Amino acid sequence: MVGLLLRRGAALLLTLVAASFLVFALTQFSPANVARETLGAYALPEQVHILSEKLHLQDPLVVRYVRWAEVLLGLRADPLDDPALGLHIHDPRGARYFGNFGYSTLFHEPVNDIIWSRLANTAVLAGIAFAVIVPLSMLLGILAGMRPGSRLDRVLSILSITMTSMPEYALGVILAAIFAVWLKVLPGTSPLAKGTGWPLASQFLLPVAVLALYDSGYVARMVRASMIEVLGKPYIRTALLKGLPRRRVILRHALRNAMITPFTVILLQINWLIGGVVVTETVFAYPGFGRMLLQASLFGDIALIEAATLVALFVAVVTQLLSDVGYWLLDPEARG
Repeated sequence: MVGLLLRRGAALLLTLVAASFLVFALTQFSPANVARETLGAYALPEQVHILSEKLHLQDPLVVRYVRWAEVLLGLRADPLDDPALGLHIHDPRGARYFGNFGYSTLFHEPVNDIIWSRLANTAVLAGIAFAVIVPLSMLLGILAGMRPGSRLDRVLSILSITMTSMPEYALGVILAAIFAVWLKVLPGTSPLAKGTGWPLASQFLLPVAVLALYDSGYVARMVRASMIEVLGKPYIRTALLKGLPRRRVILRHALRNAMITPFTVILLQINWLIGGVVVTETVFAYPGFGRMLLQASLFGDIALIEAATLVALFVAVVTQLLSDVGYWLLDPEARG
C-alpha cells in the first residue's frame, strides 16, 4: 500500500509539474500581455515596454517559468508587489508566501482573495450534486443491470441516454422555463445573494437538478454494464443454482465486484463537477469556479487563468490518486 502511494504520488507529481509548465507556456504565448493587462487598456506603449522590461518578460520561457514557480512556492517576492513600480498592488499576506498566485487584473485583487471563495461555492454545489448523482445512478444502474432487456431496463436506458445527450444549457433553460417562468416556484438565477427574495437553499435546486440529470445517466450506464458483466460470472450462477436467495447473492457478492469498474468513473465526476460545470454556472449566474475561469479567459487575466488551471489540475491529480487507491482496495487481483 505504501509502495503504491509513493509510486503513484511521484508519477502524479511529475504530471502536475509538466502540466503546469504547459499551462504557463500557453498563457505566455497568448495574445494577452501581463504588462498591458496590468496597466490597463489606455496605457501608452512606452509604459507597457518599461514594465515589460522591469518584469523581465523578454527572458527565455524556461527562465520565466522558474521565476513564476519560485513566486508560487514562496521562494521569491511577487515583482508586481514592488512599491517602486508604482502599481499600488498590495497583498495583505505579503509579497512572498507559499501559494502566491499573483494579482488578478480582472478583479483588481490578489488571486487568492478571489479563487478560494469561488472554489468554495463550486465545492458546495459539487458536493450536493455528487450526493445526488452517486446513489441515483447506482440505483438506476443496478435495477437496469439486474434485468437486462426488460421493460424497466429499456425505459431507464432511454431516459439515461436522453438526459446525457441533452446539452447542459438546453436542460438548464428548459428547467428554468418550467419552474421559474411558468410555475414560478424557483428562482431562475442562483447568485447566492440574500436580497433576491428567495432562500439560499432554493437557489441550489435548479443547478443541482441540471448536473444530476445530465450526469446520472452516464454513470448509470456504466453501473448497468458492469452489473450485467458480473451477474454473468460463473460464481454468481453457481451461487444461484445452489439455492441462495437472489437478493442475497446480489447484495453480498455481485454488488461489490460490480462497483470495481464504475468506481473510477464515479470519482472522475469530481473533476467535472469542479472544473467542468462552466455552462451550468453561467446559465444560472452562479458565482463559482468554472464561471470565474470563463470570465478570466475572456478578459485575458493570465494570473487567474494559471491559478485556476493549476488548482483544477491538482484536483484531477488527487482524484486519480484516490481512484487508484480505491481500485486497489476493491479488487483483490490488483493487490496480488
